[in-house]
Amino acid sequence: MSSNNMTCMLRFIFLFAVLIAANMTAYAQDADERPVSDPAEAEAVIEKAVSYLGGNAYLNVSTQISRGKFSILRQGAVISFQSFYDVIVFPDRERTEFKSGKLRNVQVNVGETGWVYDGDMEVVRDQTEIQLSNFKKGMRTSLDNLLRRHWKGEAKLEYVGKRPATLGKRNDVIKLIYDDGFEVEFEFGADNGIPAKAITRRTNANGEEVVEEDRYAQFVRIGNVLTPFIIDRFTNSVHSSRINVESVEFNKRVSDDIFTKPADVKTLRKSLTL
Repeated sequence: MSSNNMTCMLRFIFLFAVLIAANMTAYAQDADERPVSDPAEAEAVIEKAVSYLGGNAYLNVSTQISRGKFSILRQGAVISFQSFYDVIVFPDRERTEFKSGKLRNVQVNVGETGWVYDGDMEVVRDQTEIQLSNFKKGMRTSLDNLLRRHWKGEAKLEYVGKRPATLGKRNDVIKLIYDDGFEVEFEFGADNGIPAKAITRRTNANGEEVVEEDRYAQFVRIGNVLTPFIIDRFTNSVHSSRINVESVEFNKRVSDDIFTKPADVKTLRKSLTL
């Protein structure tokens, strides 16, 4: 920047910012106001994303075993974290173990049922209705649930439009609308199909809308499959949690026994091994 042209340069920057803001508004209107289109447009977005993640290799994944850290954030700082060990048998069986120091907790879901092990109280019990509902919501907002089409027969798919992403880029936006009214939007890079985020909206106890976004980053190739190693949760645009995946295994044999609710806590005191 030349010092003798500072005034002209500032004026140019201002005009450029105005143009960017105008384009951002136009793009937002494009996504928010565009009439619902043929579901084939949304299916094309899914196909592009599946191709990016590995095509048939991605679709043929039957089990997934992940290890990593789950962190809670406040004002940009980590206030607590736990290690996790997560085992999924698609489409609807999952066992997650959390460890914080010597304390260990286990959550298991199989379809519409589930149980937990509370390591602090050393008790095994059935999940509450709220816990079951939260798992169901997690399934519905899952990227794998969308791309592997486990929602078929329960929801309809719509193409929303395009939204601005990073500078000069736009995302394709598609929406799943479930039969009971629950909705979730997904964004993918319009150029390459890379998954960007999942968005849901809910109303809190004060009648205020809460927007939750899961943003995907750091895609790592495991064999022939790409998978995100970072998933950030933003609540009303505030960074609230992060999943840091450290390792992933696909298609490893998983025994049905690990999902069975035990009669007592004795076996659960041992670490899960597969």
